[in-house]
Amino acid sequence: MPKKSSLSSERQELTQQIDWALRELSTSTVLVASSIAQKVGMGPNDLKCAELLVRNGPMTAGQLAKATGLTSGAITGIVDRLEKAGWARREADPHDRRRIIIHPGPQENQKSAADLYASHEKRMDLLFSDYTDEQLFFILQFIRRLTSTNYEEAGRRREA
Repeated sequence: MPKKSSLSSERQELTQQIDWALRELSTSTVLVASSIAQKVGMGPNDLKCAELLVRNGPMTAGQLAKATGLTSGAITGIVDRLEKAGWARREADPHDRRRIIIHPGPQENQKSAADLYASHEKRMDLLFSDYTDEQLFFILQFIRRLTSTNYEEAGRRREA
């Protein structure tokens, strides 16, 4: 790994530009997610909860609330809407009948979800074609570290 530079004015300027570029990336990501959510009659939080269920598997409402930072009341409304649209289903916990486990919707909806991202994935493939495998590995490491940092910051802010 290359040696880190000192906190020169050039480095401070560069890190500020990166920070602003990442904020712009975040905004553009929210806009893409919102447009995808609208296409299927969901709100952005509904879509993100559906994605969490597909990616992480079945969760309780409490786990989903913790993962998103939303209140249990907000999660109840989201799960109601996801269930009504066929994107999620509730099942009693076989080990504790008082708990409800929220599962991703039927497989055909998961296929529909993948279809929603198909054009975006094609554009990403085109973008990635400009980079070597080593560069892509570096980018992936950076994104994972940034994601972890963002989750930690969100949790810290919720606790404050």
